[in-house]
Amino acid sequence: MSQSYLPPHEWYASLPTVHVSACMLLTDDADRVMLVKPNYRPYWAVPGGMVEDSEPPHTCAVREVAEELGLDVRLGPLLVVDWVAPAGDRLRPMLNFIFDGGTVADPSRIRLQTDELDAVQFWPWEEAATKLPAATAARIPAARTARKNQQTIYLPAEQPDPRNV
Repeated sequence: MSQSYLPPHEWYASLPTVHVSACMLLTDDADRVMLVKPNYRPYWAVPGGMVEDSEPPHTCAVREVAEELGLDVRLGPLLVVDWVAPAGDRLRPMLNFIFDGGTVADPSRIRLQTDELDAVQFWPWEEAATKLPAATAARIPAARTARKNQQTIYLPAEQPDPRNV
């Protein structure tokens, strides 16, 4: 029996795609979490952004922290991988990577990129989680646990049970 296969370029074009973002968890000497306030969204976020074409997530995280905060931060281990289902205008799933950026020993070095950000602030862990949207708030406690246990955490989004749809 002969099977017909698509040429590779057609097969790859037929596969599902996702949006990819990468962030960096940064804390201060008091073990508070750094969040940034984008001027184009009503909520706070972990510093980071969208991965550019052909850019690896870890490179994106370092680039975004340098662009948004003026910080040259050494990349640490991968803490969290979060998969978020499509929602609203975002018709594709989002895959987010959070890397450990360690401690910002001298916050006076921060140079806020005001084209995209209104503010940067360090928050206690529990309060930081409340500043993010509900769909991404679990990233904060997961990052804390991952850093403490030195083990990456995967956060799959809750999916509806197909038997109940």
